[in-house]
Amino acid sequence: MAEAELFVHPGYPPPGHAKVWLASTQDGASLRFASWRPTVKAMRGTVVIVQGRAEFIERYGETIAELRRRGFHVLAFDWRGQGGSQRFVGRVRKGHVGRLRHYERDLALAMAEMQEKMPKPHFVLAHSMGAALCLDAARRGALPVSRQVALAPMLGLTMIARPGAAERLANVLFWLGLGRSFVPGGGDTAIATKPFEGNRLTGDPVRYARNAALSAAARHLSVGDPTIAWVRTAFQLMARLNAPSAALEVRIPTLVIAAGRDPVVSTPAIERFAARLKTGAALVLPTARHEILMETDDIRAQFWAAFDAFVPGEDRAAATSAGEKGEGSLVEGLVAGGDDPATASGAAAVP
Repeated sequence: MAEAELFVHPGYPPPGHAKVWLASTQDGASLRFASWRPTVKAMRGTVVIVQGRAEFIERYGETIAELRRRGFHVLAFDWRGQGGSQRFVGRVRKGHVGRLRHYERDLALAMAEMQEKMPKPHFVLAHSMGAALCLDAARRGALPVSRQVALAPMLGLTMIARPGAAERLANVLFWLGLGRSFVPGGGDTAIATKPFEGNRLTGDPVRYARNAALSAAARHLSVGDPTIAWVRTAFQLMARLNAPSAALEVRIPTLVIAAGRDPVVSTPAIERFAARLKTGAALVLPTARHEILMETDDIRAQFWAAFDAFVPGEDRAAATSAGEKGEGSLVEGLVAGGDDPATASGAAAVP
């Protein structure tokens, strides 16, 4: 059952003064939404946060606060099958979606809610699976925003040793009626609650512990490993985006930021995609792991420098720290520019 409220963890409460509501997709799935106003007078538009697999709104409390201090309204939502949105399996800890079109309907609803309720200009900040879904929507002309920032988009899975064999197996098991089953060896344990040592997500032990405590306390929002149907859906999405023409079809100015030490998704695949973008650029953060927004202060400062250079709102004079301004000079030539001309594509590494 979806919940129209935010979970308040004493160690990591969500930002205050949120509006929380439920809305239904075209096929009747109930999704949880939350929005916040800026905490400064200069209003620069709206950023919608599009999360990855197994995440939920409350994990982004720090990022939401930082966006609000920059003058942005913030919109966030949970995909079906996770967080406070509707689940479609009896064992609710399964990370499940039936088909790719279901995620497409979720994203379409999020865009409609933003268009209807949130001030322009509109921007996307998306991570992993969410970033891949936004890139695909942009390719199809279904992402009505001014700019998007895609963090570690899921264009290839490095955590699977033999992706071709895994894709074939997922298809066979799906058509045998096992789509709602966990992947072989899968279980209820959320990835964010596993031990820090050897984790794939971040090199920051403090943020990792914070998120682990949140996921452990908010078990009703967390999910464990994915189902066969989710894996099949992921491969279908990645196949679309790895088609030679896919990046060329993206018409929205796009900044792709990859993690140099990402053990979850393929950084080379991300760089290849970004190199074909006509209206975008790529930036690689060499020491980052998969969850760039949950990384160390130094890595996050590099991210925010790139974001601030690339995502101007109506008021471009966002207050940033001296450190962020310094990092901004490293990436300004790569990612700065207006919405009209296409920026030069390519990849750069921030030292």
